[in-house]
Amino acid sequence: IFLLFTIVADANRQEKDSLLYFETPLDQDGKLYLYWIVDYDEETVTFEVRARASNHDWIGIGFSDRGEITNADLCILWTSKKRKNRFQDTYTDDGGYVAIDDHNDCHLLSLKRRGLTTRYAWSRRFDTCDNQDYFIEEGTTHIVYAMGKGPLRRLEDINLSKEIHGFQRVQLLKNLVPDPRFLADTKSITIHNSKVQVPNNETTYWCSLHILPPEFENKNHVIQFSPAIEDRNKEVVHHMEVFHCEVDADKKLPDWNGPCSSSKKPQILETCKRVLAAWAMGALPFTYPEEAGLPIGGPDFSRYVMLEVHYNNPELKEGMIDSSGVTLTYTSTLRKYDAGVMELGLEYTNKMAIPPHQTDFALTGYCVAECTRAGFPDDGIVIFGSQLHTHLTGIKVYTRHIRGSDELPELNRDNHYSTHFQEIRRLKQQVHVLPGDALLTTCHYSTIDRVNITLGGYAISDEMCVNYVHYYPKMNLEVCKSSIDTKVLYNYFNYMNKYNDEMTSESKPVEENYESIHWSEGNAAFLHHLYSFAPLSMQCNRSSGDRFPGYWNGIQKPYVLYPLPQPTRKCKNNFKKMTKEEEEEGEEEEEEQNNM
Repeated sequence: IFLLFTIVADANRQEKDSLLYFETPLDQDGKLYLYWIVDYDEETVTFEVRARASNHDWIGIGFSDRGEITNADLCILWTSKKRKNRFQDTYTDDGGYVAIDDHNDCHLLSLKRRGLTTRYAWSRRFDTCDNQDYFIEEGTTHIVYAMGKGPLRRLEDINLSKEIHGFQRVQLLKNLVPDPRFLADTKSITIHNSKVQVPNNETTYWCSLHILPPEFENKNHVIQFSPAIEDRNKEVVHHMEVFHCEVDADKKLPDWNGPCSSSKKPQILETCKRVLAAWAMGALPFTYPEEAGLPIGGPDFSRYVMLEVHYNNPELKEGMIDSSGVTLTYTSTLRKYDAGVMELGLEYTNKMAIPPHQTDFALTGYCVAECTRAGFPDDGIVIFGSQLHTHLTGIKVYTRHIRGSDELPELNRDNHYSTHFQEIRRLKQQVHVLPGDALLTTCHYSTIDRVNITLGGYAISDEMCVNYVHYYPKMNLEVCKSSIDTKVLYNYFNYMNKYNDEMTSESKPVEENYESIHWSEGNAAFLHHLYSFAPLSMQCNRSSGDRFPGYWNGIQKPYVLYPLPQPTRKCKNNFKKMTKEEEEEGEEEEEEQNNM
């Protein structure tokens, strides 16, 4: 990362080795790599691009809401007909055509071209206060790229949708966790595939059953998990998860090594659903705080785990053999606290539904104060990690933290969420949650391309809304989720029959009632209003699956009197559109500086 380190650390050579940089491949062929460093004090990201490209090829790297090359914000390196290197701030319209931004927020720091190798570094502020620029924020960022042959007469002649282009999902603003310090007795085990022949399909989920070694008959603490990916396959290994099989310790399970969705997969392996570790492309190792570890092993603990690897192979390549997996770092020297995982959000039930043709339909799952009072220890819990989860139509997820009538800082948020990029993320600040606090998890969905109602449930075509929070000390409360009160829902179905002439009835099951409604814009809005104000049915469940004592139907939603203020933007300049003379003067100056 020579250029990147040189740019950032030139003033202090001794700090160079301590810089924390991140990297990801952008294309499937490994021709384009992106490296970056985050400076939170200056609210700036410094990038380095490495490309296999000729001296005259142009390269555009930037951002868009969902990875589209249309309506994108890009910094483009190109060569003019006079063989001058140019680096410009651009954006694309609805059709993919390039336009030059009125204000340049792409700052080229260095450029080196030699033969078929191009390397350059540039910087960009999180928020440029320019309406033509993308706002870099917490959560998932869709990095877009485009490449083509040069030299060019001008950029405005290019339609990026007709050139080589693509995108990659990353967490750009990562948590800068220092390197962990492990004790001498720390060990590691890699749960990995064994020479899997990757199918020539665009998407494959491959599952393999593994059994942990006998030493896990005693309790250990997992203190880190990290990817173990073969270099030749790092462009196709999209994400991986390790699940624990929730069966009796002496239960023997049938072997499996094949597609996760295969009809031949033994049904009992559906018990392998409790997440132990999760990694997604571009993610760093997940390290537990020094005071806690994930308990694994013991006399009542089944040693069976399932590895799930998502292979993304859009070019349908054949002949790839892969043995990638996840490395668990663990210790028998137990830490002060056992870490636990609690589910927040919506119940897995068809009582919650999303009408078709919706661009943004929000549902909220509640972990109410009554449940945290019943299940939390007196001193509360400390949440340090979070994994947001929906199925295919989820586009945004966040969890709010309520104490009394006050809203505290959010627990996690991803405004550009994608089900194809799920990772367990360390929170930048640990969150102390007390008995009596409420946690509200909201998921936004887009069903614009669906013609039928989408119900809550387990199938990939159904929907979920979950935040798996990682916390300590481990407690007996494992599920704190809600759905609409059943009696209120059937009152709604009766109303729709009586006043809207819909073919709904209290004698029909929930699914049939939802499917009987004509989902006009008005009916969709009415359902959303119902969900917003109706009382709740709560799952306030122990690890055994039993509810805590209490009456958990007809629960009122928490009332937020003092919501969290919206963050203020740090905009110091009011940018004006450049005159033609200023544009030409800037172009001449930039050409002189970039002519290398």
